[in-house]
Amino acid sequence: MTNPTSVTSTTLTPVHRASRRDLLSRFLLPMIALALIVIFSIVLPRTFPTVTTMQAILNSTALIALLALAEMLVVIIGEYDLSVGYMAGLQSILTIGFIVKQGMPWPLVVVLILLIGIGVGILNGVLIYIFKIDSFIVTLGVGTIAFAVANWYTQGNQLFGTLPQGFINIYSAKLFGIPAPAFYVVGLAAICWFVLEYTPTGRYLYALGANRRAAELTGISSRKIVIGVFAVSGLIVAFAGIVLASQLRIGSVSTGPDFLLPVFVGAVLGSATIKPGRPNAWGTVVAVVLLGIGIAGLQQIGASYFVQPLFNGITLIVGVGVAGYASRRIRKSNKTSIPTPQPALAPSGAPTDSPTEKSPLNN
Repeated sequence: MTNPTSVTSTTLTPVHRASRRDLLSRFLLPMIALALIVIFSIVLPRTFPTVTTMQAILNSTALIALLALAEMLVVIIGEYDLSVGYMAGLQSILTIGFIVKQGMPWPLVVVLILLIGIGVGILNGVLIYIFKIDSFIVTLGVGTIAFAVANWYTQGNQLFGTLPQGFINIYSAKLFGIPAPAFYVVGLAAICWFVLEYTPTGRYLYALGANRRAAELTGISSRKIVIGVFAVSGLIVAFAGIVLASQLRIGSVSTGPDFLLPVFVGAVLGSATIKPGRPNAWGTVVAVVLLGIGIAGLQQIGASYFVQPLFNGITLIVGVGVAGYASRRIRKSNKTSIPTPQPALAPSGAPTDSPTEKSPLNN
């Protein structure tokens, strides 16, 4: 008689293999980040493994992470937002201008900039959903308009002046030696993680991104979610613009567009880790930190100025490929890891209903 234990263990072997593969794909990027830290610490023992370098990495990646989380929300529902860099640049300029040129109180300016961000996000959502214009075209157009408005408002010059200390503290404040922007990123990522993983809204977002028509047939209001997601994304981008203004303390049209590529890298590459195959908050943060570690190490080694865009471009291509591969592998794993139902084992000596045996039903 066949041993049931041996059948069970053989049947579950694909599940165990899939679990190991899934575990590796979940934490591949964090392991690469740790490997880079070790390598750069060995190569640069005096400069890289220091508190100063850690703070520099956090400072350089915080804004990108905020914008990448905003982009991540849009990518989840199957859309794109190419205006994030331009809008962050414009809102940083308006923040400085309203405080310095118009003499407005900085708390009022912060509220006004956040409202502008929500308004632009709603405009993007309406143009995409109501007027059926592709998100690529809409956000590229809105971003270009924002860049034009920034040039008009500054007249091609930098805006600067005396800023209140309270506004400067938005960026420069520290807690336990950790810059305030790092706490903004962790707080926003935690909120996004909770909403996406533990609320119906998160499930609706992923459902729309997977198959919008099928989601609509189940009763999900795609209009509210698409416009709402762009509004929230606009709010996050506006906050990032305020933090950028507090960091630079000047308004310059050259700052915003440079964020677009690393933001996309973070949002896309983030879908290849933690929750492989779909965009997620912690994966996005890990991807942005990985970029920051790599660029910081290369800069300390003495790499030329063109290494940063080169590194971001290569990582974007690799990230898209890895994310697509992870998604396909997860779908394949879900199909093959389900144990095939086995026929019940008859007790020793009991008759079986084998097709080769005659049954009363065959008479």
